[in-house]
Amino acid sequence: MTEQPIPASPVEADLEFMKALQDKGPQKPPRSQWRDVWDQFRKHKGALFGGSFLIFITLAVIFGPYIWDIDAKKLDIRNKDWRPIYTLLWDGDAKAGWIHPLGTDQLGRDILAQMLFGGRVSMAVGWMAMALALVIGTAIGVLSGFFKRMDFWLMRFTDLILSLPILPLVLLAVTLFGQPLRSQFGPEGGMFILIVSVISLTSWMQTARIVRGDILALKEREFILAARSIGTTPGKIIRRHLLPNVISPIMVSATLGLATAIITESALSFLGVGFPSDFPTWGKQLADAVDRMQEFPERVMLPGIAISLTVLAVNYLGDGLRDALDPRIRGR
Repeated sequence: MTEQPIPASPVEADLEFMKALQDKGPQKPPRSQWRDVWDQFRKHKGALFGGSFLIFITLAVIFGPYIWDIDAKKLDIRNKDWRPIYTLLWDGDAKAGWIHPLGTDQLGRDILAQMLFGGRVSMAVGWMAMALALVIGTAIGVLSGFFKRMDFWLMRFTDLILSLPILPLVLLAVTLFGQPLRSQFGPEGGMFILIVSVISLTSWMQTARIVRGDILALKEREFILAARSIGTTPGKIIRRHLLPNVISPIMVSATLGLATAIITESALSFLGVGFPSDFPTWGKQLADAVDRMQEFPERVMLPGIAISLTVLAVNYLGDGLRDALDPRIRGR
């Protein structure tokens, strides 16, 4: 005959239950949201290529002119029209030295130095115009989405700017304001200010619409209603609750705006309404090489490839950021 187990008293049962609830040891720290974003981002091979190439080209145009210190504007008519790779000079000791790895143009200017210096100008215009357009678009989108009285007028103004033909408007602005700015800030400084201002003032509309849509959805959420119920001012709600939650679409819009700014600046330089003729940019190099494209095709290919790869890298980077920052598809 087996013995029946003695039932535990209520006090002992409570003690056993409390022991079961106690921690068995140190718990792992909670997983960071940005770690999840990085894990999703690195799965996008195109985004990794885009980010790596964008970092590489940015560092190259910043530090490259200090390493390859040949003046990009220096004329050397005696050594003009050199082809790339094959430009070897032999000194008296019969030692070969690379002088112009990418060749020289019709005026004897070093093409590698022009590529590095022109890339610095194009990237500077792209980053500055993108940042200014982002500030304008975010401000208008937040105001339009949060304040109902301002929504109608700001969105109609945005629709008006969207309906304007951008390229003729840019050409008109350069024609009207180019000379006053050149005389005030110099040929290069005046055109830099004008081109950055014109590109940013004509490319903020998409950011404003995206931010407005997200703000309209967020301001009806429970945490926004709770903040309003305790008397939080609209400014604090925008800064503390709304802007941190729309950072994802803003970052994606920033990458796309950078690509648009680079293409626009190259188009203006190609049309001859951008920087001065002796100021090298990627677009200006394309314009100078068109007349002799059949004889020297590499002069068109080099800046064209640089522009295409930079824009492609930026687009891939934006695609990867969109996938990584969207919680609905993160982890797929």
